[in-house]
Amino acid sequence: MLKKNKLRYNEYYDMQHIYDELYAQSKNGNNFYKLLEIIGSEQNICLAYRNLKSNSGSKTAGTDGMTIDDIKQLSNAEIVATVRESLSNYRPKSVRRVFIPKAGSDKMRPLGIPCIWDRLVQQCILQVLEPICEPKFHNHSYGFRANRSAHHAVSRVTTLINLSKYHYCVDVDIKGFFDNVNHGKLLKQIWTLGIRDKRLICIISKMLKAEIDGEGVPEKGTPQGGLLSPLLSLIVLNELDWWVSSQWETFQPKNRSKNGWLQYAKKYTKLKSGFIVRYADDFKIMCSTYGEAQRFYHSTVDFLNKRLKLEISPEKSKVVNLKKNSSDFLGFKIKVIPKGRTKHGYVAKTDMNQKALKKAKTNLKLKVKDIARHTTGFNISRYNLTVIGMQNYYCIATNVYNNLTEVSYALLPTIRIRLRNIAKSVPFESTSSEFQSRTKGIRPKTKIVMIADNPLLPIQGVQHKNPMNFSQDICNFTKQGRNKVHEDVVVVTKEEIRALLENENPADSVEFNDNRISAYIAQQGNCYVMNRRGTPSTLICIHKSDKGDNLDRYSNLAFVEIPIAKAILTESADEAKSLLKGYVLNSQQKKKLNRIRTNYGYQTITGK
Repeated sequence: MLKKNKLRYNEYYDMQHIYDELYAQSKNGNNFYKLLEIIGSEQNICLAYRNLKSNSGSKTAGTDGMTIDDIKQLSNAEIVATVRESLSNYRPKSVRRVFIPKAGSDKMRPLGIPCIWDRLVQQCILQVLEPICEPKFHNHSYGFRANRSAHHAVSRVTTLINLSKYHYCVDVDIKGFFDNVNHGKLLKQIWTLGIRDKRLICIISKMLKAEIDGEGVPEKGTPQGGLLSPLLSLIVLNELDWWVSSQWETFQPKNRSKNGWLQYAKKYTKLKSGFIVRYADDFKIMCSTYGEAQRFYHSTVDFLNKRLKLEISPEKSKVVNLKKNSSDFLGFKIKVIPKGRTKHGYVAKTDMNQKALKKAKTNLKLKVKDIARHTTGFNISRYNLTVIGMQNYYCIATNVYNNLTEVSYALLPTIRIRLRNIAKSVPFESTSSEFQSRTKGIRPKTKIVMIADNPLLPIQGVQHKNPMNFSQDICNFTKQGRNKVHEDVVVVTKEEIRALLENENPADSVEFNDNRISAYIAQQGNCYVMNRRGTPSTLICIHKSDKGDNLDRYSNLAFVEIPIAKAILTESADEAKSLLKGYVLNSQQKKKLNRIRTNYGYQTITGK
């Protein structure tokens, strides 16, 4: 889901100003004692339901076998009452254990799937904790944070190499990070961030110790799969970020101005210069000399072990001279090479790493085999979408064209053999202009594989893009920061949304009440039939059809003017005509009105 959508949702339920205030207070160093009241507020719970149902994981059942579909027919009052009761005496149900393949390995990654009600409670807590924790996090922590991405992390590393000449890299691999988080240490870190509501900390403690089905009560770790786990992992490693930063980047000398201090420190002190770049539990410390990198390596391993109670993988942890060897980071292979033929200076060269290349070849071969077994538009689209996803992620690699060409050559035998009876080759220039616009750098005579009328995207058809550093001004919890994410185009006012919330029917389901807000905003406050502006007092939300299992789905709702609604829902065509006296409907408007009447099984209205 796009981050800007989440921002819109905050505004729908009038929670944005509360989150903004929490962020401002946290940035000011305030402590928080009564957070459970905000977490259990009706608006926060309804917003949590909307965010949860937008998550694809909401369709996955926990140990109780329930999904979001099992609670969407409940009313707002029932949802709110259930969550509040759970918060008052929280007892999490057991967590379902699921194993998924680990990327680039034959091992399996354990996931913990909480029950749907526990996920809703976690989402309520997450929404309130995020604005409190965000100003406490380090600038160069990029994983699991809004608006930040792996591209920003890679960009930061290459910037340190290209501009600051930091050519030595400290690679430290934490062994089973998510499974080895110390619960006591984590709860103390939450307290240190200013979250002093003991009732909330007690609930988080119970979440951490929720029984795992078939395994028992865990003594350590945060289960991957829980909505709160990413934020908790950020809190754990935030201490590492600031410790590394305090060694050099944010070190404050006593009785001395910061101006010129770094140059003095390099010559006359034993401080080690280094900058941390972290994405989740994958991080690098960039240093300017081998000696500094070695000192950072040993001190970081010691810090992780003694302060955070975490162990490292010795075989995967090392100091790398990037001029001689490469280092892997988030699927990329980073190496320092001479700049140009004259060798004046050095620059970062980035490639897809070996695991990424192997994974790309395997995935695309499987997609080709699927096309051979079942030649459908769906399977061809899946192949093309996989190619697009690969191109979009690795386009920031400086050597991306050669890397994807290697993948393409590895795939040629599979395509030639598996698709020989159903595919043909056509020159790129003969394909549609729409298809050509989706690729870069493909020559006109290049052969494109065509299956029926569906061409397969050329894997190497991508153009390198320079990675951009993250703008630290972007923030979801300040007005200026939000303006960099999306522009505030006021079509539907907050007062209109508030009126919709205040006029909810207690008998309606939470799914209906939530989707009616989306329907009103999507129609921009216009009548679905007449297409003219109305207000919450002059419009009413109706179902477009009374048939089907999920009547309250978004696509089945429409706001129409009250007289129009009466005409639609009146069985008699003559009575409907009399209700429409004074209305002049054009053919398009009448078509919309009659379509809904037909869905209800009513006679259509004819004549003027």
